[in-house]
Amino acid sequence: MTASSPSAPLTAALPEGVREGNENLVRLTDPAGVKARALMAREGQGDFLRIAITGGGCNGLSYKLRFTPAPKRGDILVRSAGTPVLVDPKTALYLKGTAVDYSDKLLGGGFKFTNPNAKASCSCGESFSV
Repeated sequence: MTASSPSAPLTAALPEGVREGNENLVRLTDPAGVKARALMAREGQGDFLRIAITGGGCNGLSYKLRFTPAPKRGDILVRSAGTPVLVDPKTALYLKGTAVDYSDKLLGGGFKFTNPNAKASCSCGESFSV
């Protein structure tokens, strides 16, 4: 755990119905973890990064990132790059093995997903199909 990471969610016991996962499900690179924690602190919406996959986008499925104050029953908690990440069971089916990176480049910057399950993805990297 790094000094800049939120300590309460990383050390607290898991709520009932929430299970511990590992980076085989999803892994944040160090730059992605640093940026996620900075955004969490700035926005004050919660101490967990939720990654979800929803229908939509130009390839059928799209990634959604948001901050949340607490896990929900059924969530999988993955601690990656000093950041507590929540994934719901449906999303986990599509996300397994995914790496999330962050780039601050002016063009093409932002969070980038490398998903081994995606058969095709759009040029912006925000949607994919399986």
